[in-house]
Amino acid sequence: GAEGWRPQVRGLASRFHCLCLDNRGFGASQPLGEALTLELMAQDVLALMDAQGWASAHVVGHSLGGLVALYVARRARERVRSLALLCTFASGAVPTRLTPRMLAMGLRTRLGTRRMRRHAFLRMVLAPDDLAQVDKDALAEQLAELFGHDLADQPPVAMRQFQAMRRADATPFLAGFAGLPTLVVSATHDPIAPPAAGQALAAGIPGARFVEVPNASHSITLRLPEQLNALLREHLDGAEARGRHGV
Repeated sequence: GAEGWRPQVRGLASRFHCLCLDNRGFGASQPLGEALTLELMAQDVLALMDAQGWASAHVVGHSLGGLVALYVARRARERVRSLALLCTFASGAVPTRLTPRMLAMGLRTRLGTRRMRRHAFLRMVLAPDDLAQVDKDALAEQLAELFGHDLADQPPVAMRQFQAMRRADATPFLAGFAGLPTLVVSATHDPIAPPAAGQALAAGIPGARFVEVPNASHSITLRLPEQLNALLREHLDGAEARGRHGV
């Protein structure tokens, strides 16, 4: 949700107007009765831009949000100045594929005591070195405040989002983003969006830049904000310069 972008807003707000949203079913946004789709999520982003009077924007997305960003660009390419796609994938088949590793990790987030489930969630999103050093209970409390729910619990909308993501595939239209400044960032230890998925995504968009961040996992936005924000500033400044020069 929007609260999870606090470190990026702090790092970018002095130079850019930042707008974050709670996806349907998270934070202050509640899901409607209709089925969730990536197209609907993309419409929500564009509707929020309309409400703010923004004709265009640099679109940054993490995980499912990266896939949503691709659908935003597909629906309204002329309104997207650039794309920054973080710990994400071109196809929802990547994070929803039940490999033995992901099945085991996922089961541990659903079984056992609440404390065990919280720690299992942290194992899915933290790099090994980070996990070994952090106070897991304290971090679980901090993330619960950011996410708006206890890490031991699955938000009610989670399965609907999972199903929407599983049906989504941006691969067929990636080539159409040629010329759109695009940054793809993957984390070496990310089991949800492995670097291979980020490499495939970047390879599908002509001219996209791919960066793999070592000693990082799926929670890169929260755990390595300074390093990530530096990459984002470089990307956004480059996209702005290209726009000024009509490249």
